[in-house]
Amino acid sequence: MAHNIASEDLVREQPIMLDNNAVARVAHTDLHPPHAPVAIVGIGCRFPGNANSAASFWQLLTAGVDATVPVPADRWNNDLLFSPDAMNEPGTVGSLRGGFIDGIAEFDAGFFGISAREAAVMDPQQRMLLETSFDALEDGGLTLQSLRGRDVGVFVGMSQVDYAQFQNSQYSREHIGVHTNTGLAMCIAANRISYCFDFKGPSLALDTACSSSLTAVSLACQSIHSSECGMALVGGVNAILTPEPTIGFSRATMLAQDGRCKTFDASADGFARGEGAGVVVLKRLDDALRGRDRIYAVIKGTAVNQDGRTPSMTMPSADAQADMLRQAYRNAGIDPGSVRYIEAHGTGTPVGDPIEIRALGDVFGNDQTNARPHFIGSVKTNIGHLEAAAGIAGLIKAALAVHHGVVPPNRNFDRENPELGLSGHHFVVPVETIAWPDDGCPRRAGVNSFGFGGTNAHAIVEEAPTSASGTESDVCAETANVEDDGPAAYLLPISAHSDEALKELALRHLSVLQGGEPALDLDAYCRAAARRRTHHHCRLAVLGQNRDELIAKLEDFRRGLEPKGLLLGKAKVLDRPKDGPVFVFSGMGPQWWAMGRELLQVEPLFRHWIERCDAAFAEFADWSLLQELTRDEASSRMSETQISQPANFALQVALGELWRAWGLQPAAIVGHSAGEAAAAYMSGMLGLEEAARAIYHRARLQHQVSGKGKMIAAALEPEDARAAIACHDGKVSLAAINGASSVTLSGDAELIVALSEQ
Repeated sequence: MAHNIASEDLVREQPIMLDNNAVARVAHTDLHPPHAPVAIVGIGCRFPGNANSAASFWQLLTAGVDATVPVPADRWNNDLLFSPDAMNEPGTVGSLRGGFIDGIAEFDAGFFGISAREAAVMDPQQRMLLETSFDALEDGGLTLQSLRGRDVGVFVGMSQVDYAQFQNSQYSREHIGVHTNTGLAMCIAANRISYCFDFKGPSLALDTACSSSLTAVSLACQSIHSSECGMALVGGVNAILTPEPTIGFSRATMLAQDGRCKTFDASADGFARGEGAGVVVLKRLDDALRGRDRIYAVIKGTAVNQDGRTPSMTMPSADAQADMLRQAYRNAGIDPGSVRYIEAHGTGTPVGDPIEIRALGDVFGNDQTNARPHFIGSVKTNIGHLEAAAGIAGLIKAALAVHHGVVPPNRNFDRENPELGLSGHHFVVPVETIAWPDDGCPRRAGVNSFGFGGTNAHAIVEEAPTSASGTESDVCAETANVEDDGPAAYLLPISAHSDEALKELALRHLSVLQGGEPALDLDAYCRAAARRRTHHHCRLAVLGQNRDELIAKLEDFRRGLEPKGLLLGKAKVLDRPKDGPVFVFSGMGPQWWAMGRELLQVEPLFRHWIERCDAAFAEFADWSLLQELTRDEASSRMSETQISQPANFALQVALGELWRAWGLQPAAIVGHSAGEAAAAYMSGMLGLEEAARAIYHRARLQHQVSGKGKMIAAALEPEDARAAIACHDGKVSLAAINGASSVTLSGDAELIVALSEQ
């Protein structure tokens, strides 16, 4: 499976600032306010019009593309089934087009460890959700290795069961197999994601028809607020595989005959069915800020309610919709008048649009003292009505709009439906791309999604706080005596599950690098590829001194060449903690006057932890760690015990935290001699301040007796060493057992010298 990448996805790489042992920890035990903001940090999608990433979807929206197409021949023969009078002709379809995606049967089963036999009976909706979920995590810079076994929730909206109907109609009972039930059950759409990625948070699929996925967003936010999960994948999916549901909608006169949603237009005559999947990654806003994630938008509040009894089962209620909107904004503490864009449910039906506008007008449009316009649109005019996935599609559109500060145009709008009275409510339907008005308020949008069974959902999204847009320069100050000329070389790591996918992904990187973005931060791009991508066993490493060299090496790879600076191979993927490396923290000896100097300059996270250690030592030391680490060779005090041991401790802590932030989780931690303090901290046995205090006083006491003894490393077994020093009346000690035939002896200087000569 090759993954979608865009330059902004990789360039956004920023340091992860987390406390001790928090890099891989998602779980929280504290309860959060019931309406605390939740950040959208990752997006995965597969929408009509080849909108298979956040970037391509945004391009489709701003270009005002109508992505509906004639019904593909691999679904059904629409020429045979279409009738302009489908309401009165049983068994016919009353719509010519829809929002269909290409290659709906394609699925990289091996990537998810699924056999071809099992994949064949899996509902394509399950397949799409797996792939878009992984894409959302990749987009958010979250690796599978860092999330396995964590309390990540999965909430999925899903309604149609076309594949089950197809299986039942095509095959006899003898074809039912061991994978049939799990392949077709709706709950497995969510549960399979949790299973494949080893997520331990809540996992559920829900069906409220067209409001399913936005209702799932509301439930996910509640789960995050209550600490049921520390992070959530939320999505929706729809697949149009058989004509039966379309026939039913046609008989109910819900579909537009031309297969286009003409939301709010006088010619609106129904909706166009659409298919696809969308997934977002949600985190607490404070966690996202702490992790320095790229934040698309912040969910400030949600609400869900029901129409109750209306004149008919599928008749919406303006009063219920308005009540829900008031509840959402009351809970969020937000004035509806501050919302500049409304992503309407907007199906383009003669009944639904006027009712929705009436409800929106009651809440947003009755303040005559505030005549600022509310832009209003519907993504259904671009990609059709994705039904169970409609809410998530609308949420993603709104999140991208506040993120980019642009209101995208509404398609298929020529003349307002006179029953709506849009201008009386200060509603404006944009027909071209509009820059977000600067009115002194944060960019805010509201998202509506209604189910035809009466379940209504709304979400309020807001632009990310300015503190979320910081870059590495915000935390990486100049370091004394070091000039920053950038890295000597750039290493771009690329990995995939198969050789074919690796080649495709390498070509996508080549396309980005050749894309002509002069402001591309190549260092950040490469570091993001290393740190914020899940690494697979098929790997390619490209080394170059500049952008042109990386492009040239990737061009060589495309031609089947392997020049110097390009390494291709296979690697073992360490998915389980017990398979990880062992961190060994050494004692004294390797320190030197310029240790850590370059990392202090070029690696903000390393510097952050050095500064944390410096602050810890400042509580009881009369010297500055940062000052000691940046002295020149002539004035360096790294040969003095009281300085070198704390400095060694700080260097090891900063390196350990840096490796953990990069996803390198140790299976075990070992400390030797002075390295035991850093090991105790990294293992969680001691807090940073406790460990710093221990190493400081160890070094202080050793400094007081320095010059009164010596140490020697001897190639002896422990028992032989004890025998050799037994006659010295305790003046020589077995200080350390380094191995089966390696010890350290310490004690009286003259006796140690004598022993060394034996």
